[in-house]
Amino acid sequence: MADSKKKNYKDLSYSELVTQKNELVRKYMDFRFQKVVGHVDNQMQKRTMRRDIARLNTFIRAKEIAGENK
Repeated sequence: MADSKKKNYKDLSYSELVTQKNELVRKYMDFRFQKVVGHVDNQMQKRTMRRDIARLNTFIRAKEIAGENK
């Protein structure tokens, strides 16, 4: 299915996860702006970005609970 497209976030460190999330949030905001302007080819990309951000937030929180956020 789409398992091959999923990124492996488990192996990233806390700082890499935060950096990845910030970059993805920035891309999401740009995508939202492009959608309002009307220059979007793939409408489903918004949902996948939201899900990736949520997945990153989950891994970030797990690292915080484990005490690896130093």
